[in-house]
Amino acid sequence: MNKMILSLLLVGVLAGCSSMQEKPANVQDLNAQKAQQDAAAKAAAEKAAELRALEQRRLAEQEAARNKQVNPLTDPNSPLSQRSIYFDFDSSVVQNSYRPTLQAHAAYLSSHKDAKVTLQGNTDDRGSREYNLALGQRRADSVRKVLNTLGVPESQMEAVSFGEEKPKATGDDEAAWKENRRVDIVYQGE
Repeated sequence: MNKMILSLLLVGVLAGCSSMQEKPANVQDLNAQKAQQDAAAKAAAEKAAELRALEQRRLAEQEAARNKQVNPLTDPNSPLSQRSIYFDFDSSVVQNSYRPTLQAHAAYLSSHKDAKVTLQGNTDDRGSREYNLALGQRRADSVRKVLNTLGVPESQMEAVSFGEEKPKATGDDEAAWKENRRVDIVYQGE
């Protein structure tokens, strides 16, 4: 009977020892799983950081695009790019064809209270210097009155005359004279 008990004990110890060898294998499996989980968490954190960086870059580009919006005063497609109002010979009457241009400038000036314009009256070189200075002033005043009627306060406008002193075109023909009979709308700071 002692032999049997001893045999059973021996089998029990051997069985216990053999199950202990499996534990290190399970510990290795757990360590491998932990390493995989850590690697997956690190990869997810890196991916999230990359996505945040992409989103920040996209937002910065949108902000830059908003800040880079085209200035309507310099946009060639804007009606505000039309800066000259032309007149008939010996006339200071603003033609109706310039009404849309003047309405666009009036709207801009009304919405930008800090903007100021100088209305520069010009003439061709026919007539005396004194006559042309007076005609250039009448032309500038005519444009100023139209803008004022459209809601632009006097404080945002100044009307001056250059007479024949600032020609746009040179020559002694109708094409050159026509180019010089004008009022130029010049925004302060330009």
